[in-house]
Amino acid sequence: MISFYNNKIILVTGGTGSIGREIVKKLLEFEPTTVRVLDNNETALFDLEQELNDNRIRTLIGDIRDPERLKMAFDGVDIIFHAAALKHVSLCEYNPFDAVKTNVLGTQNVLNAALDANVEKVVVISTDKSVNPINVMGATKLLAERLTISANNYNGNKRTAFSCVRFGNVIDSRGSVIPIFKKQIKNGGPVTITDPEMTRFVMGIPEAVELILKAGKLAKGKEIFILKMPALNIIDLAEVMIKEFASNYNHKAEDIKIKIIGKRNGEKMYEELMTEDELSYALEHEELFILNSDKTYDPNNTLNNHSHLSPKLSKDEIKNMIKKFL
Repeated sequence: MISFYNNKIILVTGGTGSIGREIVKKLLEFEPTTVRVLDNNETALFDLEQELNDNRIRTLIGDIRDPERLKMAFDGVDIIFHAAALKHVSLCEYNPFDAVKTNVLGTQNVLNAALDANVEKVVVISTDKSVNPINVMGATKLLAERLTISANNYNGNKRTAFSCVRFGNVIDSRGSVIPIFKKQIKNGGPVTITDPEMTRFVMGIPEAVELILKAGKLAKGKEIFILKMPALNIIDLAEVMIKEFASNYNHKAEDIKIKIIGKRNGEKMYEELMTEDELSYALEHEELFILNSDKTYDPNNTLNNHSHLSPKLSKDEIKNMIKKFL
């Protein structure tokens, strides 16, 4: 990866978010010429500048909804990691038009500007909620995936290759369940979960970013890279966190209750890594599954695809996982 990213000009949209900022930090280890960080959050860009204090960073204030800004930002860029998105299911349910403007039209703006700038590779960050979506966020990310893969049909004589990376819940990312549980435990409870049967695929930010960068190196265009992730029961996570964190806030674990509040708008009971049709075109590659429509159809693929049906992390494994990342 050092030889691939060395001396490249790389741009990260949404570069101050949980995933974006970790991509930026990791890329700096591979000796790029420049890492451009595009975001519409001025304060977060300033904070990132102060934290990294690296003259290879270029912070760009802008929004992916603005095609003219992207045209200027992408000039001379070799690789783009597109992490900017509206990602919260409940907010997208109540703000669907804005979800479309950012996740769909914003992604199309990124793809168009990348073609115009003759960028080498574009890697779009997606989510397992794009698989058989039942909510606005998942539907917009599904369309963003389809736009990205189909953009390879527009490149003509240009070098641009478009690919996606799809993964599940990222441990301790902003707005994820772990910071919410921690705050509730700090306040003495209750810890709220929507349904005791709910399951999710999970992984840590460092692993997610490591595999995103590997996907960027492997990408030739048209692939959807799916990161291999363990699954867990949300109620097991809540119980482990109460036991591990209650004493940190001068509470007794047995005094903190779990409250079932019911499913929120647009929320799924489980997640899937790929559809049944996609499963038949999936290749297994070390820490990744790779979907590519050019692969020969194989109806006998039996890869783990479903957070309800996949083996679940034990409580001891969850304990080790949250200690590692928090």
